[in-house]
Amino acid sequence: MKILKIETGTFKVDGGAVFGVVPKRVWQKRYPCDDDNFCQVSMRCMLVDTGNKLILIDTGTGDKQLDYLKYYDFKGVINFETELNAIGYSCAQVTDVILTHLHFDHCGGCTYWNEDKSKAILTFPNATHHVGKAQWENFLQPNVREGDSYFKENMMPIVEAGKLNLIETNQYLCEEVEMRLFNGHTVGHIAVYVHSESKTIIYTGDVIPIVANIPLAWVSAYDTNPVLSMKEKENLLTEAAEKNQVLFFEHDAYNECCTVKQVDGRFRMDKTFRLDEL
Repeated sequence: MKILKIETGTFKVDGGAVFGVVPKRVWQKRYPCDDDNFCQVSMRCMLVDTGNKLILIDTGTGDKQLDYLKYYDFKGVINFETELNAIGYSCAQVTDVILTHLHFDHCGGCTYWNEDKSKAILTFPNATHHVGKAQWENFLQPNVREGDSYFKENMMPIVEAGKLNLIETNQYLCEEVEMRLFNGHTVGHIAVYVHSESKTIIYTGDVIPIVANIPLAWVSAYDTNPVLSMKEKENLLTEAAEKNQVLFFEHDAYNECCTVKQVDGRFRMDKTFRLDEL
């Protein structure tokens, strides 16, 4: 099995949004920001080649809404065909796309505009796209807080092509890849557990966006249910600490992976490293 990262670009978000009620004088010691209080974050996806399946986890923001979303100062947004070709694959070879959730920075790369921008085309035409059922229902009828994070052109072409699969319970996509539902950030969020012979790697998505979000109370202001988010994060971290699982961070611009430990009832980062160092 091969496990590869794909960096799909960066953007900037307000530090208060990243860390919620945690005071800036505390969080800025753990994650840098610029003079405008903006933190740079990544959109780091994962490609898993099991031999039988080629699985992509999240797709970044894509380039369809960059003008509308210019507030976020997106940089380095990739072309998936170019990136996959460079590592020996193609978009047509991807068998499955797992979407942690449907906010624009996680699923926008699923489609791209045709030449006159009249139609959104599937980036991965042969792939089944897996989404939490509760998340899909939220996408179709969003609450006030999340409405601006959803764009129909990111997902509706997938439905029209018959390539959408909805997840209602924790389940394995294949022997090596497990999908677990975590609520709190948004309903029906999927965290992906990739099981190799030696390690389990957790693609945490927005359950734990960056290393600095590991402490239970350090939840994002974007989380729609912060108390539930803390509980779900505690469940994930308890198992990760007990089993020495590896956390893989989608949004941390400075750290790709880490292990965690529990000391005096509190969770802390243990060691940080790159995916290719495993």
